[in-house]
Amino acid sequence: MKKIIAMLALVGMLGLSACTSNETKNASEGTDTGSQTAVQESNELVIYTASAQDVIDAVIPEFEAKTGIKVELVTAGTGELLKRIEAEQAKPLGDIEWGGVVSVIAPKKELFEDYLSPNESAQLDSTKNTDGMITRNNIIPMVMIVNKNLIGDIKIEGYEDLLNPKLKGKIAFSDPAKSSTSFSHLVNILNTIGGTDESKGWDYVTSLTANLDGKLLASSSAVPKGVADGEYIVGLTHEELASSAVRDGSPVEIVYMKEGTLVSPGTVQIIKGAKNMENAKKFVDFITSKELQTLTSTELNMRASRSDVEPPEGLKAISEITIVPEDVNKTLENSQAWLDKFKDIFTS
Repeated sequence: MKKIIAMLALVGMLGLSACTSNETKNASEGTDTGSQTAVQESNELVIYTASAQDVIDAVIPEFEAKTGIKVELVTAGTGELLKRIEAEQAKPLGDIEWGGVVSVIAPKKELFEDYLSPNESAQLDSTKNTDGMITRNNIIPMVMIVNKNLIGDIKIEGYEDLLNPKLKGKIAFSDPAKSSTSFSHLVNILNTIGGTDESKGWDYVTSLTANLDGKLLASSSAVPKGVADGEYIVGLTHEELASSAVRDGSPVEIVYMKEGTLVSPGTVQIIKGAKNMENAKKFVDFITSKELQTLTSTELNMRASRSDVEPPEGLKAISEITIVPEDVNKTLENSQAWLDKFKDIFTS
């Protein structure tokens, strides 16, 4: 497994293309029989992901060991990855997009292949692939992460507490246009504080952005890191990233907002036109398997998308969390308008 950045990925793929072209040409020139060289099955897979590092470290080696497939990773926020996939449509460089919630992935579902894993029959009703392209692989509550060494006597139980002047410039929040996690928090704010009057939600967003003090992070993963490193007191993130920081021994704790929280399925999808299509299908099947989801539940406290995997220990039971139902159709219809409005508020 190796990590690659965008430029290295492009150079590598161009180099591979050139080598393949030369090899094909040489083979053709060296024979007059007219026979064609058999195409060897690929043992590679390129995954674009916004997943937490400890999740990557647990999943990818297991997949490589089980299948013999070598994985190359490109890591970034979901929004950034979707832009990249869109730009590469004519010649896809990735095979899998792993990460992002349904409301962020669905508007771009034309970028992905139709695929229903054989594991769909074991999925919870709320996590079944009803779209054809978007496979749900876990359940992710939106949460806050708080640095216990810095919080002092500041009370942080929900969104309203983030307007405390003592927190000005000390709140980690990433750009909702680049981070599906931050976008989910924006939707959650409009649903909880706004409720039936969306304008109240936007009034809160205006106050919150003022308390951000001009700071907006570039990716989802930068939020828990900033809080764990002591740059920020509190951050808006999701349960997987927050629990990862806890497991790493950082001086942080998880807060489930008293106003309520969206519980969104995490997703995995095959990029349309993927060069390593069969390997991509194997990855989707692997990440939705009982074996893998049992491992991630016990070792990483990830909530499974399957109905036959026990919930993780150490996290609040879903029944103890105030769940806010999401109107996915409403979110899809308004997502761009909400992103534009947030940008206007933040930059004004």
